[in-house]
Amino acid sequence: MNVELDPGAELPDPRTRLPLTVERVLLAVAMAAMALITAANVVTRYLSNVSLAFTEEYSVVLMVVVALIGSALAVACGRHIRIGYFTDKLAPGGRRGAEMLGLALTIICFGLLAIFGASLAWDEYRFEVLSNGLGNPQWLYTGMLPLLSLLVIGRAAGRLWRLARGEAG
Repeated sequence: MNVELDPGAELPDPRTRLPLTVERVLLAVAMAAMALITAANVVTRYLSNVSLAFTEEYSVVLMVVVALIGSALAVACGRHIRIGYFTDKLAPGGRRGAEMLGLALTIICFGLLAIFGASLAWDEYRFEVLSNGLGNPQWLYTGMLPLLSLLVIGRAAGRLWRLARGEAG
C-alpha cells in the first residue's frame, strides 16, 4: 500500500536560526497594506467617483515584496515549486541530491537577480529617475528586488546546509 502525505496537511517548520515568524509578520503587514489600499480605492471610487490611481505604485511594490518574501518562506520550508514526477522515482539519497541541486540553482538565480537588481537600483539612484505616478525616487522601489533576493538566498543556503548535514530540512 502506498502511503502519501495529505497535501493540505500542516507540515512542521524546520529549525532555523532566524525564526520564520519574521517572514510571516512581514507578509501579513504587506498583505494588510495591499488590502487597505484596495479598500480605500474602492470606497473612494464608490463615494466620490474619483480614483486613487496614484496608490497603484505602492500596490505593485507590495506585490513584489509579497512574492519575494513568500518565496523565501517557501524555500525555507521546502514547499517551493518542484517537479516530483521524476524525483519521486529516485531513492531517498537521490531525492536529497536533487533537492540540493535545486537549492543551488535557486541560489544562483536569485544571486543574479540581486546583482542585476542592485545595478538597476544604482543606475536609477545615480540618474535620479522618478516614478511616473508620484514622482518618488524609483530606486526606493527597485531596491526591494536585490534586498529581498538576498533573503531568499539566505533561506535557500540555510536549507541547503541543513540537507548537507543530513537533517530533514
